[in-house]
Amino acid sequence: MAQSPGPSASDIGSPLRPPTLRSSSPEGTKTRMDNQVWYFRTAKLALALAIIRSKPADRSSREYTEHLARVVSGQDSKWRSKAETLEAEVLQLRQKLLLSRMCSGLFTRGDSPSQVQAQEPGHSENTVTVLEDSGCDLSNEQRTEPSEMSQDFVESWTPTPFPLLPIAKKLCATPENPLSSHMQFLQHLLELKNWAESESLKTDLSHFENSFSTVSDSVFQLLEGLITFYRELKFPFSSFWTEAVGTLARLISDCNLSNHILKKCSKKLEEFEQTLLQVILKDHRINRFQVQHYVSQSLIMLGSCSLLRKSIISLLLSEVNSFIGDLDTINQVQTSYDVTRYENIFSLFWVLEQLLQRENEEGNTSGVGHDDQEIKKFLQKHDEAISQLSDTFPLFTFYLWRLGVLLNSIEIKTVENNSLP
Repeated sequence: MAQSPGPSASDIGSPLRPPTLRSSSPEGTKTRMDNQVWYFRTAKLALALAIIRSKPADRSSREYTEHLARVVSGQDSKWRSKAETLEAEVLQLRQKLLLSRMCSGLFTRGDSPSQVQAQEPGHSENTVTVLEDSGCDLSNEQRTEPSEMSQDFVESWTPTPFPLLPIAKKLCATPENPLSSHMQFLQHLLELKNWAESESLKTDLSHFENSFSTVSDSVFQLLEGLITFYRELKFPFSSFWTEAVGTLARLISDCNLSNHILKKCSKKLEEFEQTLLQVILKDHRINRFQVQHYVSQSLIMLGSCSLLRKSIISLLLSEVNSFIGDLDTINQVQTSYDVTRYENIFSLFWVLEQLLQRENEEGNTSGVGHDDQEIKKFLQKHDEAISQLSDTFPLFTFYLWRLGVLLNSIEIKTVENNSLP
């Protein structure tokens, strides 16, 4: 009786090729996963054999392996750095292309480029904000008047004529500040849009391919730079950073750009807001109040955008609510408390007052409402906290009362607006 030939190596698998099962069934999926494990183990074995065979005689296998790992890691770092540089160059080219196409679209109607006004940084690379000395620092820093310092927060650049073609030359980052090109691009973009709208011209960015992604990517890069700067805040302060926060608030206030920016940068914006808050709360230096005032102004400037104001108010109230609970516990057990944290919380009170007053003045009661959990929690604790803490912490409870008045005023306006026919 003739015997049938046995299965070949291709049927049962071989050391060079694992068995495969082409099927969409669960068994086929399991086989594909087993194949991936097999290939991975085979690759590791081949690599180990190659290292052993090629290692120098004066080195152990372990030393030679660690040396190769360092070499590969260094190459990866070099290529990663090169890729980041190329990505930055591509983004700058996209910025220049978008502005050039916008200019071409506007000026084909017969408008003169000299009519357009753009706001550029008023030497923001070299302009330094010198803060007033509180008297606690021993260094001989130059002092300025408070009125001059407050103007630096708001008036840091002046309008200059906007040319049609030379704009591309201005979009270049300097070694001192690689973010300058992003901010200049965003400022030029805003001014072009504002000028076109004032002249009843259409600047619908959806007609430009990848225009929204260019704007969002530029904002993302600017936010990363801002977060890095505020985490490592040092004297003296360049007006560039205040200028950047103002530009950011203006961009998100633009109804055509805000949705696209928030879609990509919402998490990064939350991180930036949290960074500003932590700078205020965790600063324990003696001469910290000027820094806190500078950062507080940045929070207020960011909160000038109604789309961001609600999240900032909620974030600050969350910290206030937490501190109320801590003070209540301290008051009950009569223990010591962190004086620095107590002092720092008043900067948050000041920022909250400014934002809530602005909300009242603008009448935008739909933005900040009592449906917010932190506002609800604050108002629920408000009267009880004042009665329990007023004897021990009178100044703290005075500010609590002021915030309660502002929030109740917003609620009254909301009820009035809802009752209107």
